[in-house]
Amino acid sequence: MSPLIKINNIKKDYHTGDVVTSVLKGVSFEIGEGEFVAIMGASGSGKSTLMHLIGFLDKPTSGEYFFEGLDVSKLDDDKLAEFRSEKIGFIFQSYNLLQRTSVLDNVLLPTTYLANCDAKKAEEKAINLLKRVGLGHRINHKPNQLSGGEQQRAAIVRALVNDPRLILADEPTGNLDSKSGEEIMEILQDLNKEGKTIIMVTHEKYTAECARRILHIKDGIITQDEIVNHRRLAMNGEYKK
Repeated sequence: MSPLIKINNIKKDYHTGDVVTSVLKGVSFEIGEGEFVAIMGASGSGKSTLMHLIGFLDKPTSGEYFFEGLDVSKLDDDKLAEFRSEKIGFIFQSYNLLQRTSVLDNVLLPTTYLANCDAKKAEEKAINLLKRVGLGHRINHKPNQLSGGEQQRAAIVRALVNDPRLILADEPTGNLDSKSGEEIMEILQDLNKEGKTIIMVTHEKYTAECARRILHIKDGIITQDEIVNHRRLAMNGEYKK
C-alpha cells in the first residue's frame, strides 16, 4: 500500500531582499495510514515550517510532496485550499476559537467550506463528538467560559468534524497545565487507536513519546527517525503500557 504522505527532498527558503534563509534543507520521509508521528525539535529547527507544508498552508521551494499518491507540491492555491478543507484537521496551541461564537458553531465552522454539506447531519455529528470529549453540556457556551483544556477539546472536535484523512496538531498541550495536557494526549491516542493518522509538532520529549514514532529535526534536517514503544499516559502523569 502506498504511504499517505511521501516527502522527497523538500527544501524551503525565505527571501528578505537579497537575503535567503534556508529553513528546510532537503527533508525526506514517509508516513503511512494510521500512524501517530511526532515531529520534535527546538525553536527554529524548521518543525513548524514543515507542518505548514504538510498541511497545504505553504509550498516548498523545491522537492516533492505526495499526498494520497498525488504530487500536491505542484497544485495551485485554490486546489490546495480545497485539499486543506477536505483532507486536514488542524489543532493549534492557541486553540484559534472564535470568542464571540458558541462552542457548537466553532466546531461546525470547517463544514461551511464543504460543498453539498448536510447541515443537520453535520450538527448531529458535532454534538455527538462534543459529548464524547465531555463537552455535551458546553455546546452553547462561548470559549471564554471554558477552561484551556475544554477549549482544546473543542478544537479537537473541530478538527474531526469533516472526518479528515490527517490530523495535524501544533504543540497541542503547550498552553495547558499538566493534567489537561495528559487528557488531550489520551484523546489523541484514542483517536489513533481507532485508525486516525496524526502528526504532532512539539518541542517536549514527554509529549513526543506519546506518539508511536518521532522524527527529530534540527537546523532544517531530519536527524533521527525513531520508533518508540507505544506508551499510554495515565491520569497521574505516569506512563502505562
